[in-house]
Amino acid sequence: MKPYTFIILLLIGLLSLPMASCSTNDENTFIEIENPDEDDTENNNNGNNTGTEAAKPEEIDPEDGDLIPNTQNVTGLFDNIVSITYNGSTVAVENPFQESGITITTEGAHVTVTSTNTSDEVNYVLSGITTDGSVKFYGSYKFGIVLNGVGITNPSGAAINNQCGKKTTVTLVDHTTNRLIDAAEYTMVTGEDQKGTFFSEGQLVFEGEGTLEVRGKYKHAICTDDYFRINSGTIIVKEAASDAVHANDYIRIDGGSLKTISEGEGLECEKGYVVINGGDIQLTTTGQKGHGIKSKQYLDVYDGAITILVSGTASKGINVTEDLNIYGGTFNITTTGNAYFDTDDNDTSSCAAMKCDGNMLIQNGRITLYSSGSGGKGINVGGTLTIDDGTITVTTTGDQYVYDRNSDTAAKAIKSTGDLTVNGGKITISTAKTEAEGLESKATLTINGGELDIRAYDDCINASNHIEITGGTIYCYSETNDGVDSNGTLTISGGTIVSVGAGAPEDGFDCDQNRFSITGGVAIGIGGSTSTPTASACTQHSLIYKGSNFSLLRIEKTSDSSEVLTFKLPRTYNSTTVLVTTPNLAANTGYTIYTGGSVTGGTDFHGYYTGANYTKGSSAGIFSTSSMVSSVGTTGGGGGSNPGGNPGGRM
Repeated sequence: MKPYTFIILLLIGLLSLPMASCSTNDENTFIEIENPDEDDTENNNNGNNTGTEAAKPEEIDPEDGDLIPNTQNVTGLFDNIVSITYNGSTVAVENPFQESGITITTEGAHVTVTSTNTSDEVNYVLSGITTDGSVKFYGSYKFGIVLNGVGITNPSGAAINNQCGKKTTVTLVDHTTNRLIDAAEYTMVTGEDQKGTFFSEGQLVFEGEGTLEVRGKYKHAICTDDYFRINSGTIIVKEAASDAVHANDYIRIDGGSLKTISEGEGLECEKGYVVINGGDIQLTTTGQKGHGIKSKQYLDVYDGAITILVSGTASKGINVTEDLNIYGGTFNITTTGNAYFDTDDNDTSSCAAMKCDGNMLIQNGRITLYSSGSGGKGINVGGTLTIDDGTITVTTTGDQYVYDRNSDTAAKAIKSTGDLTVNGGKITISTAKTEAEGLESKATLTINGGELDIRAYDDCINASNHIEITGGTIYCYSETNDGVDSNGTLTISGGTIVSVGAGAPEDGFDCDQNRFSITGGVAIGIGGSTSTPTASACTQHSLIYKGSNFSLLRIEKTSDSSEVLTFKLPRTYNSTTVLVTTPNLAANTGYTIYTGGSVTGGTDFHGYYTGANYTKGSSAGIFSTSSMVSSVGTTGGGGGSNPGGNPGGRM
């Protein structure tokens, strides 16, 4: 072989070797990960799946099969190791700390560790398989549990029972599968809690890249009377008689994968809060009022993929007692349970994909919610709701639930008891049955921006006190009621709005006999009737046109035939009332109305055309903007007519 040939072969061999990599991870540093508006075609929701079901969690194989020991060599990876190796009904223990305060006793494969050592953070490495064993820890100093291909089934209690109140770091050794199974009935010890398959009095922190499978036959699968954290690794809860993961102080998920099936909650923090900063979370609950995530205080989500399926009566995907804040992440939540009358609360209770008793803030994220049960809600907020950005798709298909004539609840897509404010984002809503409204506030509803597409069986947008629209692009289509309905006052000062109500007496815009102010924006309201703008409160002109048997409406400036507005109706009415306002309507100017004809080209926003080519139909009247509100044909004020409207006369 020639020398240069040898050198070339040597270089090729060196280049083919795998390159080492290094990474650092400070598990104690909380990083608020922002969710940039990147182009993610796989996860991005373009708002075209209205009426479709949200994604479901991946199915978990209910069978355990044989757990094949896959213990790894952990020598050099951990300091201060105590080795506990199960082998059927026996266990082997290697304890180099016997002289320094760690005592280990065994009874068959049941292990009890008692530690008075407070100088060494000992790591207990568990491996092997037992179908009649356990491990219990007593002590007053933090320690580690290393799950290294271990399978523990305890027919009389918890598989791992940690009675130490200090932090325990649980490492799932890379490439290992571990399994914990408890008993359906426990043999209790006086004065000791034992509330789950993996129970801990102290904090639990999970890390590593292995897998842990847990079955909770008695109560919870994983339970701590302090806090629960997962940084990495895979935890699969195949069953839980109550909660899959239950903690007292807080729950924090920064990474890893958590997949659970439970009768009760998927994640419950009984006294504190929940923070999700990443990870893949898939939760399935089946019991009545079994919630995916339940937090006694607040829930903050910064990032991560959260998929929740709840099927029990009156269950919630997310249920928060205080505030719910979403700064990013991807949500797919489905509820299928029905409402019912809760005799304990003397009130109806229904499902909701997201519910909080406090205030809710959405600043980013991709949220897809689907509810099919009677009275089911997409988002139900007890306080105020603010949407700054994000992509939100909400679908409800359930009918109204009626217990008696005094107790009922209807499906709602997004409902807030307090003020509801939309500053941005993309919101797509679909509802299907009796009294099912789209976007509802029991106080004031404000839209400052964003893209809204709402198709509702009942009102698309409803507020008890006041509706104010200052910006955004808004499309409303109601099957049976009003497009935009304020039980109080209504103000439009900006934005582009196409609001489609049903036939008489329903309106495109309805504010009863209350103040209706128009100072800007483009708004088109179609229905059997309309509320009349209050002329004294308006600075922008509007037209009310009523006719029949037409599908296309065109307004032109009479003097030069220039386009003011072109609109193609989305449905057929026996008698149609159209309310139009646009900055193109100038004061003291004559205009001509045409109906019919055809339109091609241009930009189409749900029938509102700009820059299109129009072939004229029939002349339907002329008017002059000598007053703020002009009318052609019968006004059709009906339920929304405002006697202070001062409509202008016909020419």
